[in-house]
Amino acid sequence: QVQLVESGGDLVQPGGSLRLSCAASGFEFRLYAMGWYRQDPGNQRELVADISYDSVTRYADSVKGRFTITRDNAKNTVYLQMNNLKPEDTAVYFCNARRVFPPARNYWGQGTQVTVSS
Repeated sequence: QVQLVESGGDLVQPGGSLRLSCAASGFEFRLYAMGWYRQDPGNQRELVADISYDSVTRYADSVKGRFTITRDNAKNTVYLQMNNLKPEDTAVYFCNARRVFPPARNYWGQGTQVTVSS
């Protein structure tokens, strides 16, 4: 059974930090690109950051220099370190797993709420 379980979402003040975690199980983690997406009411889900199976990273322009995505293949976990948080970062953050090699597979977590407010 495939599971992606996010944790770490919280209410934080502007300028604060959070670290999100996504624990994966039920599939061969090392063969998957992992990503963090976010969605707030009225908007489409958007890519925040992703990391390839061989740890190449990319970021949305809005989070470059503030967020860092990493993965630990030994723990089947991907992280998103978020620093200098802004109110516009408020959203539900979703973990995504995308298999790089055929057959294609794509999995989503249930999401974790991040709220940035004073």
